[in-house]
Amino acid sequence: MIRLMLTDELWSKLREIMHQHGIYYKPGLRKTVEGILYRMRTGLPWRDLPSFFGAWISIYQQFNRWSSKDKLIKIFKSLVTDPDLEWEFIDGSIVKAHQHSTGAATESDEAIGESVAGNTTKIHMATDAYGLPIDFEITGGEIHDCKVAPEFFAKLPDADYMIADKGYDSEEVRYIARAKSSIPVIPRKSNSKIDRKS
Repeated sequence: MIRLMLTDELWSKLREIMHQHGIYYKPGLRKTVEGILYRMRTGLPWRDLPSFFGAWISIYQQFNRWSSKDKLIKIFKSLVTDPDLEWEFIDGSIVKAHQHSTGAATESDEAIGESVAGNTTKIHMATDAYGLPIDFEITGGEIHDCKVAPEFFAKLPDADYMIADKGYDSEEVRYIARAKSSIPVIPRKSNSKIDRKS
């Protein structure tokens, strides 16, 4: 038996949000969504998606259509409601890209870069005090946290505390946090340059 993610209650809520973003109910929609969630959760290749969800190519094509039309990101934004902003946690995580993932015939940024681990993508994620996602940025794996942080921090909602690891150790990042009336909680690196004025 395949473990699914959506209870009837969650599905009824999600289906309504999807409808608001132009994804209309059709027979098999729930299995398509469950198939996408299953693939994201397990990381298996699309071709290995269990037949329980339907034809893998149909699910893959639907995922691509919704992604290219920004429907999935709009649904994500709709699901971020009333976050607990006493604390805001920010961190980055590297994901290894498949060896054939680069070289697409497109001019758009694929968010895949060469790092020590080969072709990688980096997810920069912000969560609320309960660990629920608020926002994220996706870059190539070679992009350092501090390079993304200023723009990423600036677009996050105001929180009492902004908590991050040493990768975000920079005075610019601390300044942005304080400008948003947040207290930055970021440990310093051993070679950190301290601005005594801030």
